[in-house]
Amino acid sequence: MDPRITVVTLGVSNLDDSIRFYRDGLDLPLRDREPDSDIAFFTLEGTWLALYPRELLAEDATVPDEVSGDFSGVTLAHNVSTKAAVEEVLEEAKAAGGRIVKPAQEVFWGGYSGYFADPDGHLWEVAYPRLTAD
Repeated sequence: MDPRITVVTLGVSNLDDSIRFYRDGLDLPLRDREPDSDIAFFTLEGTWLALYPRELLAEDATVPDEVSGDFSGVTLAHNVSTKAAVEEVLEEAKAAGGRIVKPAQEVFWGGYSGYFADPDGHLWEVAYPRLTAD
């Protein structure tokens, strides 16, 4: 796994309020976004900050309903350049003592990703954000 974090995603209770806070209050640069999109990205130095409804983030990470109240609402993402690299990083995390939370799979946004939890339960998404056809 390369030593970098590509995206920090915060599960938020009100996306519009959170966008206003980060965009208008903290002056973070909001990336272009579709008007009805459920996600917002802010470009930071060396990484992105993503805001996503908390319940949808828990669903994407396959956090079970009975523990979703304990879910921190924060995930870290590590983007890679191929689908095979997603599988490799997940296996590396497992071999190091991590737990696979969501096996690598095609995802609704057009990429390929999976999640692992570190020994303390912090969630990492490993993603191949396919921007063009394979």
